[in-house]
Amino acid sequence: MRTLVRDLRGKLDETVVVYGWVNTLRLQRVMQFVIVRDPTGMVQVVNRRGGNTGLEQTLEELTVESAVAVTGRVVDNPIVKLGGLEIIAESVEVLARAEVPLPVDANTNLEQRLDWRFLDVRRSAQQLVFEVQTTVERAMRAVADAEGFTEMHTPKLMGTASESGAEVFRVDYFGRKAFLAQSPQFYKQMAIAAGIERVFEIGPVFRAEPSFTSRHATEFTGVDAEMAWIGGVEDVMAFEERLLVRVLEEVRARHGEAIAEHFGVEVTVPAVPFPRSTMAEAISWLRADGWNPEGDRVDLDPEGERRVSALVAERHGHEFVFVTRFPIDVRPFYHLRPDDDPAVTESYDLLWKGIEITTGAQREHRYDILVRQADEKGMDTAPLTDYLNCFRFGTPPHGGFGLGLNRLLMVLLGLSSIREATFLFRGPGRLTP
Repeated sequence: MRTLVRDLRGKLDETVVVYGWVNTLRLQRVMQFVIVRDPTGMVQVVNRRGGNTGLEQTLEELTVESAVAVTGRVVDNPIVKLGGLEIIAESVEVLARAEVPLPVDANTNLEQRLDWRFLDVRRSAQQLVFEVQTTVERAMRAVADAEGFTEMHTPKLMGTASESGAEVFRVDYFGRKAFLAQSPQFYKQMAIAAGIERVFEIGPVFRAEPSFTSRHATEFTGVDAEMAWIGGVEDVMAFEERLLVRVLEEVRARHGEAIAEHFGVEVTVPAVPFPRSTMAEAISWLRADGWNPEGDRVDLDPEGERRVSALVAERHGHEFVFVTRFPIDVRPFYHLRPDDDPAVTESYDLLWKGIEITTGAQREHRYDILVRQADEKGMDTAPLTDYLNCFRFGTPPHGGFGLGLNRLLMVLLGLSSIREATFLFRGPGRLTP
């Protein structure tokens, strides 16, 4: 029966079997040392030369990253840094020998490591990324379940391009044109119209953006929520606050020490409510702080997002900020426009440490206004017929958000690129492995 490295302390003086990969080899004149790694840790395996010649030869021919099964006795050895114990080898079976030399290591540049991603992810720091991802998703689902959300799985193949049709991938669908969904937005709203009052989804999102930045991908995992019978967009922001607080509490409890060790990041659980700023206020702050983008900009560029977050951190000591009331020119036609200022929308971006991780809004739920707003943006409403029909028969006030899971992980762990927060990254220049 297999024993995991983390459980070896409870097996002192017992013979165990450990499965794992060869991490390092030190084959000295008198002693042979092999560090074996499994997903729970590393252990030193030792053999004194001159005894078991078959074992000695097996260890001599080992290569780093070979998959092995080690049988041996667990003993105390306080001078060993790896848990103060080691395994006195009795046999080592090479289950799969790794070729030499390895094509990548921890010092290889990121793009080359992505070519050999399965080897890159064997590193404990990279495995931690996906352990944290699992905890994040589990916590999100727990909050959604506790607050009455129904988890839905919406189509990723669409007969018409969502919104304006930009940033979508076109695919052949039995001789017809189809599109990969850039958002489950319309389908979430259809579920609201169907009487499913709270909708939640974690699933793939596709964006045909030729962006080569550290925070963009052409395929990523989206977290989407939609809520009916809201009193305003504030209800949506308050739910997201509760969601993120629970996520960060769970991550800190389960992985806080490991994240500090591998990434040098302290996981902080934010106070609620998060600071809020309208877009007009944010731009006013930035211009007073010397931000002077080209043109008469009414939106935030990445530099503006970083500066807003820095100002909020300085003034409020908070890592998060909701930027609200975006102008109608930079928001979709289906965002609700408030009566007191119809030039803006009841929408928001949530910035975390200078990076936008969420876009949310209250939606326009009244059919005639929705059609008028689409017309104002010069949109052909014919392809939107199925979507617009949802609002002809009594759809309640509602709102929601879309959050990028990979981008959240990138910010949470202090990673330099979304590529490292994605198992197999897809971008404009990468379609393999």
